[in-house]
Amino acid sequence: MARPITLFTGQWADLPFEEVARLASGWGYDGLEIACWGDHLDVRRAAEDDSYVRDRLDILEKYNLKVWAISTHLVGQAVCDKVIDERHQAILPAHVWGDGEAEGVRTRAAEEVKVTARAAKNLGVDTVVGFTGSPIWHMLAMFPPVTQKLIDAGFAEFADRWNPILDVFDEVGARFAHEVHPSEIAYDYWTTERALDAIGRRPAFGLNWDPSHFVWQDLDPVGFLWDFRDRIYHVDCKDAKNQVGNGRNGRLGSHLPWADHRRGWDFVSTGRGDVPWGASFRMLNSIGYTGPISVEWEDAGMDRLLGAPEALEFVRKLAVDPPAAAFDAAFSS
Repeated sequence: MARPITLFTGQWADLPFEEVARLASGWGYDGLEIACWGDHLDVRRAAEDDSYVRDRLDILEKYNLKVWAISTHLVGQAVCDKVIDERHQAILPAHVWGDGEAEGVRTRAAEEVKVTARAAKNLGVDTVVGFTGSPIWHMLAMFPPVTQKLIDAGFAEFADRWNPILDVFDEVGARFAHEVHPSEIAYDYWTTERALDAIGRRPAFGLNWDPSHFVWQDLDPVGFLWDFRDRIYHVDCKDAKNQVGNGRNGRLGSHLPWADHRRGWDFVSTGRGDVPWGASFRMLNSIGYTGPISVEWEDAGMDRLLGAPEALEFVRKLAVDPPAAAFDAAFSS
């Protein structure tokens, strides 16, 4: 059976949930990766109110859609970020932000992710995709001088804050798929190794593979799939286009807005960037990934009503199933 192709609703949270379901169904998507913000999914209600869960599922069934994963990127970010400020206030529910005192925000965010695990169980979903935040991202430039002791303490803090959350995931039979991404505890190859080691490589913690974040860091998204094949719990299809090489555009983006031609890279609609999609989908076959392939549409230079159906067509064309038998099997008599 072909792997389902879903639409991540995070970039569509300004629209009512049912409207996003109607659009996705009309384009031909198989389901939704539901964001836990906007009116798409209230995790507290989903964890406690069976009628609310039934309402969400009824909407999906109405449009012949299913759900295999939900997303807690925004709340997860606040669990162990060192700097908590107005950026977090803009993305967090009011009850998580509270009075804005940093440690209180982190504590409430952790509790909300635990509730999200329970909500996932009630929805019949076993994968929650999200961010972790990071106690050490602000030290990326390594100046003022950063000691190994500080880095070690950051990974230990990540483990201390996330292990109790993962205990709840174990309790309900769900798993957390961390999206490897700059600004998180695991943002590249070696920090992913370090983060997995920090939490004892417990099965409740795996990875959401989004190749766009590898491309603009000059990392190999295909090799990453192979090396972390036992941890690929979810796949997001997003693309990135590099625009370096002119001696002006920098890899770090220069604090310029999306779609500014002076940026060294930009997110673009799936199929319009530098991700090696053909090799990536073949590698997903090689590692036996059978879960959903979720289109995460982000392109500040393209209308989403054009980008989302185009991305679906692109993914369906390339994300072919592996053959049932080797092509040379027919040579034998």
